[in-house]
Amino acid sequence: MATREGGPDDVLILIAAAVTELAKLAQRHQFEVLDHLLAMARLEADEQIRARTRRKLS
Repeated sequence: MATREGGPDDVLILIAAAVTELAKLAQRHQFEVLDHLLAMARLEADEQIRARTRRKLS
């Protein structure tokens, strides 16, 4: 995969978007455990984004 990696904020945004799309697939095919795990990954990515934003503001 030849992608140009941005900074940590860009990577977190990309991860959040990717797991959201994967969760949609899991939901569509009723893979409940995968959906749950991907939702947890999305929550973690969102929390990391918020934490980084708070640190930048302080």
